Amino acid sequence: MGELKKKTENPSLWENPNEARAYLKKISILEKKIISAEKLYDDFDYLKEIFNMASIELDNKILKEVLIMSKKICDKSKQLQTENLLSEEIDTNNCYIEIHAGAGGTESQDWAQMLVRMYLRWSENQNFKTTNIQENYGEEAGIKSSTIKIDGDYSFGWLKYESGIHRLVRISPFDSNKRRHTSFASVWVYPEVDERIEIDFKESELRIDTYRASGAGGQHVNKTDSAVRITHIPSKIVVQCQNNRSQHKNKATALKMLQSKLYEFEIRKKEEEKKSQLSKKKDIGWGNQIRSYVLHPYQMVKDLRTEFTSSDANGVLNGNLTSFLEKSLVYYKSKS
Repeated sequence: MGELKKKTENPSLWENPNEARAYLKKISILEKKIISAEKLYDDFDYLKEIFNMASIELDNKILKEVLIMSKKICDKSKQLQTENLLSEEIDTNNCYIEIHAGAGGTESQDWAQMLVRMYLRWSENQNFKTTNIQENYGEEAGIKSSTIKIDGDYSFGWLKYESGIHRLVRISPFDSNKRRHTSFASVWVYPEVDERIEIDFKESELRIDTYRASGAGGQHVNKTDSAVRITHIPSKIVVQCQNNRSQHKNKATALKMLQSKLYEFEIRKKEEEKKSQLSKKKDIGWGNQIRSYVLHPYQMVKDLRTEFTSSDANGVLNGNLTSFLEKSLVYYKSKS
């Protein structure tokens, strides 16, 4: 921490604004960690004093309050411990989440939309900011694809292991015979590239298409080709943006997304166990899922990598996802 602050006192640092911003971000994150740890120690000391007083006076009411407070301190301690697992420099960055419906039409498209809502609600619980970059709606219900940007410290670190196939089992609300259906959707999480990382590509390697945004959006969306789709020809990576009225702004956002995807593509390509996820497309179906969400005949969510389960399926789908994220971080940390 001291070395970082000394670095900011060096006048030469401010000659490079991008480098300066990166250092200031590091300092801000470390300061938050220190403040959180100090508060945890203070709360623990206060709790010990209250407990000792209540024990002497045999005050059961205060002892019950101490128990509630101790659980909160344990939860906060666990959260700080988990955040210390986010040790890679890129973990601190914002991130993008792409969700695509699998085969199965309306069923899978509705499931994809449920996943979007799950991640939005989890982000809201973390006080993270979310932006809908693009959304391709289904013909009857749900979405065919969606891209969300999540702004918040360590948002990529928390969500980076969510990439994979997610499976849902339920009684279909679209089946008049009330039969049980299995649906699939794919999730891909990648970090926003900031000033610390340089990703270069040639204009000649890009194919840029414009089109009219789909779905609700007012008269402007229906009349102008403001949405932008960019294809990086060598890697066949495609990004698209339609959330701005300005084609210029959509193009700028799409180019930034492309940089992020190219960065993630190269990092993952070096990791043998995950190479198949990015170097070639997986089928969105059986055999490739990382998590199952069962709503019928019983309720359960199971992560197939960590073996962690929860019977509160509706709670998970409403954004109570942190336990699964923590287990994934511990699991992959033990593998490294």
